[in-house]
Amino acid sequence: MSLKSGKSLRHVPGRAPSRLRSPHAIGGLGVAVSAAVLATLAPATATASASATDPDHDAGTGPAPASAVPHPERDWMGSTVTRHEETDPGATPRAPRAASVEGVDVSDHQGSVDWAALWDDNVRFAYVKATESTTYKNPSFASQYNGSFQQGMIRGAYHFALPDRSSGTRQADFFVANGGGWSNDGKTLPPVLDLEYNPYGATCYGLTASQIVNWVGDFTARVKKRTGRQPVIYTTTGWWQTCTGDSAAFAARNPLWLARYAATPGPLPSGWKTHTLWQYTSTGSLVGDHNRFNGSLSRLKALATG
Repeated sequence: MSLKSGKSLRHVPGRAPSRLRSPHAIGGLGVAVSAAVLATLAPATATASASATDPDHDAGTGPAPASAVPHPERDWMGSTVTRHEETDPGATPRAPRAASVEGVDVSDHQGSVDWAALWDDNVRFAYVKATESTTYKNPSFASQYNGSFQQGMIRGAYHFALPDRSSGTRQADFFVANGGGWSNDGKTLPPVLDLEYNPYGATCYGLTASQIVNWVGDFTARVKKRTGRQPVIYTTTGWWQTCTGDSAAFAARNPLWLARYAATPGPLPSGWKTHTLWQYTSTGSLVGDHNRFNGSLSRLKALATG
């Protein structure tokens, strides 16, 4: 959630961004082949090998990430969007602030946040990254989560999903246990599931649309069981269409947080009639990511109370 270059890129559905891969050797012959060819020749061996170097990867959940080096501190809400979709970082939302509520989302990338300055800029809610997969906990979570609350903001927590690493149920449990809970205090927003382009490899994490849909179903059901609240789903229309087949399975029960860096939210994923939250820029003042709640402050408080 930092200031980004603003370079506009178009995502080509079904095509993952190119990555340099290290050659692998087959047996003791020293024959170098690409990771893609190796996976074709011996997919079970390739997956098992990747899993052995990645303790967070569950066998049977799909391919392990292409990169073995984790970088959760660089994975924040929307960190992959500008690399895959056209953006207009200088656009001003056409919806006036009077018809919405301004908010921000933060992660450890921001470190210490000037909540007072944000409050003076009419920011009234904040979402804080709590976890990623089942191994990363934001070291700044407590200070950011409590800092926004002490300033008077309504706040919530989000989970950066890596669906190829472990099951939706496991990641939901990790999230809830490490900041992703919910309390009926009128100041806690529903938990959020952050689903976006894979920062480690294939766009859709090497999973089929039905596997992604099932994973999201497991995660959301578990969070609902553990917290009593249906989580909000954060995504882009492009990623959702490409990786879930534009599934409408969650529109009736899970609020939508749409990411689109432009003057309007644009088309929505299938099933959703409206968005609840809109991340409209990654180059805002003070923290970068700014959002609009689609309604009045009283409606935002109603969302917090359930």
